[in-house]
Amino acid sequence: MAPCNTSFTILAVSFSLAFLTVIKSETMFARELSARDQFWLKPKKMTHLRFYLHDTVTGRHPTAVPVAQAATANASATLFGTVAVVDDPLTVSPDLNSALVGRAQAIYASSSQSELSLTMTMNLVFTEGAYNGSTLSVLGQTPLLKNPRELTIVGGTGVFRFARGYIQLRTYAFNKTTRNAIVKYDAYALHH
Repeated sequence: MAPCNTSFTILAVSFSLAFLTVIKSETMFARELSARDQFWLKPKKMTHLRFYLHDTVTGRHPTAVPVAQAATANASATLFGTVAVVDDPLTVSPDLNSALVGRAQAIYASSSQSELSLTMTMNLVFTEGAYNGSTLSVLGQTPLLKNPRELTIVGGTGVFRFARGYIQLRTYAFNKTTRNAIVKYDAYALHH
């Protein structure tokens, strides 16, 4: 009879462990996953994107519009306290009529009392080719008079899922009267 009791004991212990594992997995807050198995991720690769952002502050169809302003912003040379929303076109060349590759949809704030500098949170929404429907999420501080300057890529969607990296920005053209600008973007995104 000993072999029968042993088999029953092993079966009972196995069932108990399986039951406890099910209970534990249902109540767990977090668990480790194999990204390659769970999300079918390919090895990481680096993509370089070059495009031009057209920031139109004045004119018939502005793409950057102030939505909040500190009472002292008009008296400030840096427009400190001004917050704007943005929906700027992204093109393949500095010519606004060149091929549209996406849009920069953002919120930025003039956040320095001593220099022209913006704190930005932005989604680069791509509409062209293999990147159509993909986005890069960007965050950072950009001192406008510095060339080059950098923003951080903190994430992405679509082709750029799990992205990280950086963007170098250079002012290509700036009109002091209208305050409209064209900015060259060189984005380096590490993604799967």
